[in-house]
This record gives sequence, C-alpha cells and structure tokens, in this order.
Amino acid sequence: MRNADLSIDEDEAADLLIEIEKQLKKRQWGEAIRLEVEDNIDKRLLKTLRKELNLSEDAIFKINGPLDLTFLMKVYDIEGFDHLKEPKYTPQQPKMLDASRDLFEQIREHDILLHHPYETFDPVVNFVKKAASDPNVLAIKQTLYRVSSHSPIIASLAQAAENGKQVSVLVELKARFDEENNIVWAKKLEKAGCHVIYGLVGLKTHSKITLVVRKEEDGIRRYVHLGTGNYNDSTAKLYTDMGMFTSKTRYGEDATAVFNMLSGYSEPLVWNKLSLAPLWLRGKFLSLIEREKEHAKNGRTARIIAKMNSLCDPGIIEALYDASEAGVEIDLIVRGICCLRAGIKGLSEHIRVRSIVGTFLEHSRIFYFENNGNAEYYMGSADWMPRNLDKRVEILFPVEDPILQEEIYHILHMQLSDTKKAHLLMPDGHYVKVDQRGKTPLNSQLYFCEEAMANAKK
Repeated sequence: MRNADLSIDEDEAADLLIEIEKQLKKRQWGEAIRLEVEDNIDKRLLKTLRKELNLSEDAIFKINGPLDLTFLMKVYDIEGFDHLKEPKYTPQQPKMLDASRDLFEQIREHDILLHHPYETFDPVVNFVKKAASDPNVLAIKQTLYRVSSHSPIIASLAQAAENGKQVSVLVELKARFDEENNIVWAKKLEKAGCHVIYGLVGLKTHSKITLVVRKEEDGIRRYVHLGTGNYNDSTAKLYTDMGMFTSKTRYGEDATAVFNMLSGYSEPLVWNKLSLAPLWLRGKFLSLIEREKEHAKNGRTARIIAKMNSLCDPGIIEALYDASEAGVEIDLIVRGICCLRAGIKGLSEHIRVRSIVGTFLEHSRIFYFENNGNAEYYMGSADWMPRNLDKRVEILFPVEDPILQEEIYHILHMQLSDTKKAHLLMPDGHYVKVDQRGKTPLNSQLYFCEEAMANAKK
C-alpha cells in the first residue's frame, strides 16, 4: 500500500485542476507505507522487500489467508447457487410521491422525505432531469462529491446548460480516489457551458445540496434537495441514506446563500435554517447537547439519538460524557469508528452505542434531540469527526414537517430495536451481538425493504 495523499499547495497552485492531474500521475509511485504478505513468506524475500521498499517491521502485516479478497466477488457472480445468496432487492417508489404527478407540484404541496435504497433514487435524478428541460427553470446549482461512472445527473446538468439555463456546479476535485473521475466530469460540464467551481482552498466540499430556481405565476420559487449521501445513482442502491425535497422559502434563501459563498460572494448576516461547517456546525451540535444536559439537570425530559458513520471528535465526546453524567439518555448508532466508551459508571453509564452491519452500508446522518417534549430533528452530511466539523464544507438541516419527523423517529426506533444485525459496544471497547432472549427477532434493513414494498402496492 502506497501513500495516496496528494501533496498540493493550494495557495500556490495556479490551476488546481492541472496540479491535481500532475499529482495523480505520481500516486502510483508514492512512498510505501504498508506491506501485506503471507504469514509463511520466505525470510530472504521479506528481507529484500523491506530493504527495497524502505519499510519498518511495524509496517509489515502477515496474513493467514488470501492477500486479496476481491476474488470473492467473482465467486459470488457465478451463476446458480441462488439459495446461498442474498435475494436482490429492487428500490421502490417513495410513498410520499405519486409518479404520475408533476414533481414540482408535489414539492410545493409539502416537504418530501426519501429513504434510500429502500425507496428509489430516481426522484433525485428526475428532479435534475426535469429541471434541465423545463422552460420555466432559470438556474440549477449543485454540489458533487462522488458520482457514478455513467452519471445521469451529469448528463442532465450538461443538457441544462446547452438549453440556456444558468448551471453552477461545485465539483470536489479533492474527493479521495475519485479525483480522476471528477476531473473528467468537470471538463465535460465546462465544455457544455456550466460554471464549474473546483472546490475551496483548504477545504473539501462534502455537502449534498441541489437548488433549482423556477419562474412561476406568482413569482420566482426555489426548490431544494438536501441529503445525507452523494449524488451517485449507483451507490444509492447500496448505501442507506436520507434526502428531503422542499420549496419552503427560508430553505431556498439559505440554499442560495450557500452557493453564493461557494462562488466567492460574501456570507449573509443571518441564516434561516441551515448550519454549515466549518463556520458554526461544531458550535451548533455542542449547544444542542448542552441544552439536553440543562434539561436533565432541571428534571426535564432529555434524550439524544444520533446516527452516523463515525464518532471520534474529542469535543463532541466530552460533551456527550457531560450530558450522560447529568442524566441525559443517549443512544448512538455508529456504523464504523467509535472512540467513545459507553456504559462506564460515573462517565457514560447513560450512553448506549450500537453498530448495524447488514446487506446495505449504513451511511445516513440523523440527529434527534428531545428538548423537553419539543423534539428537534436534523439530518446532514457530517459525521462527528474533526475533519467533518473543521476541514470540510458540510450542511446540517432541520426537518420540521411533523409527518416527516414521525417517519424519521420510526426509522431510528426500528434500528434501535434491531436484534439481528446490530452489535453493542461494551465498556472495554469490544462489540457483542444483541442478546435475543425475550426479544422479537428483527432485521431492520429487511424490515425497511418489506415496508417499502408494501407501501408501493398501496
């Protein structure tokens, strides 16, 4: 394994795109940082490899088994043996959308929640596609971090520009291992007439937001999509993510402000709904945790439910410990890295952590704060990690529609009830399977699949 970091001085780079292209060519010759070998490798060969690659003993990992497990995908693709394979799931039509009706009309009526991959990603693709061909649409603005190799969204954005619409796209060139792919798309979009922004100096733009500006009978209306995952139609079939459509004025104003900032214009004095990293998202989370802590100290109901990919931010962890000591009940659903220790007396005895690893990769970021019975719900693109809160452009957005809030709570509740695919974090740092004795067997991912199929038949 070689060092894949790109050594770029963004302040000195005359053209970021050209500089990244140069660095990508060097990546295959980067310094070796890890060597995996079979555990019975010849000692003379290992000595030679260490010398030639200039590796320390700590950088050598002896593997008892195959060195490359990707061959297993070829085994899985062998025809037959269907009884040994997970049944393929087809994403369903979202229950909050009528496929026979105009999408913009439905968004005007009410906010719409999407739950991928149980519900299809097609409405998001169609949102951009429809905007590209709609004569009343004046502008489309979007951030792109990772997209598929044959992205229909890219094609629609290019078509929109060719149709004379104002199209602004932030393509994050520094998305690790997608740099080359994103350069290709950026050039295609520029050729089509789009205004392409190559990210911001010193920051990765990881937010997921799309803005459509449309001329209507009663004036200009802004339609917004906000999500927890990438605008990637391929991974949307494999990753669990959430998204929301809205045409509410205050969301639209904030979305416009986001793209003005990304384009180099000044930040507005007041924001309505959105919280952004690295500006004040950390402070927003800390204040929400602190509020629950104060509720608990004063005998009021206090609870936090947070779902994310990783949790390793020291400031957030310390705040959660303080909240736990004050009596706040805290349930965390963390798929990957979790540096917090749960269930330690006098520190985190009110904190429970679970990880769900199933057919789909858990990727959504959802945050619930009970707030003494006046619960607040948020979704966003950021995990509780220093890189997300301090070094990336991230967006946290509130979900205020009571129907959508009810649906989000249902999703969190089912995941907290999972007995099949969930593992619990113990005080000593290891994970154990949920004890199923006396509990109803529940695979939350399978439940959501069945629920989505049942809703689609109604």
